[in-house]
Amino acid sequence: MAPDRGDLYEVDSDAPQLDGAALLWYFDGFIDAGAAGRLVTEHLLEKLDHKVIATFDVDRLIDYRSRRPVMTFAKDHWERYENLEIVVHLLHDAEGAPFFLLTGPEPDHEWERFTAAVSALAERLGVGLAVGFHGIPLGVPHTRPLGVTAHATRPELVEGDRPLPNQLQVPGSISALLEFRFGEAGRDAAGFAVHVPHYLAQAAYPAGAVKLLESVTGLTGLSVPDDALREAARRTDAEINRQVEASSEVTEVVQALEQQYDAAAEPDPQQDLLLGDPENMPTAEELGEQFERFLAEQQGPANPQDH
Repeated sequence: MAPDRGDLYEVDSDAPQLDGAALLWYFDGFIDAGAAGRLVTEHLLEKLDHKVIATFDVDRLIDYRSRRPVMTFAKDHWERYENLEIVVHLLHDAEGAPFFLLTGPEPDHEWERFTAAVSALAERLGVGLAVGFHGIPLGVPHTRPLGVTAHATRPELVEGDRPLPNQLQVPGSISALLEFRFGEAGRDAAGFAVHVPHYLAQAAYPAGAVKLLESVTGLTGLSVPDDALREAARRTDAEINRQVEASSEVTEVVQALEQQYDAAAEPDPQQDLLLGDPENMPTAEELGEQFERFLAEQQGPANPQDH
């Protein structure tokens, strides 16, 4: 029996039906090293005109006790309740081209019904290509170009990107399931995971967002101004370099990662940047000890909204 789907969302009566518009999605709750996906989402909504054209039923999809909404208490009464929302925005890029953005907390319940609902909604809106994006932590140095792992329902969509050398089993996410189900239905979908240095994974890292946005716009053809993100990345990178130079221990770890990166980047089919060399990889405990204070200090200036 096919899962029901229409009762999971409401669509505005004036929602357009387009011909092949892109659908981007980002969900808060799964891995997003450096907050790269969140920064891209916030950038799109801040820099481009947008409006909500579809809303999902979060009462059915979210476990409030595991992700409690914020409430504001003022003196002697409750003043505000911040609703959790899973919505589809209609945006227009710098050239006026329309596209959609699906975002909100990752659903806790009814994943299959949710994916069926998103697929039905995409058909109703006239969606062509769907693209997800987020950051993953890897043992790479911030002083080298950031890599991206690309995947898609058709290999032609990500030609030129280096595939993984073997299979991996990882915890599922709604973004991955959406891409998988879209592929089963014959729909085009793709995803990008930017490689964020694992010692910066807990801080907002705008350079990762810049790389993600480049990947998304390169595939979709959308035109999105990125000056604000690049400036935030420049300031953050300068602060990171300053703090690295101030610590001999941190400098040694970064240099070790640089050597590993450069060795793996050589044209050797047996090497792979994503997997690296586990024998030369610093342990999580070693990195945690050396970067604990560094990350605590770097957390503030790394957020572009703080400037």
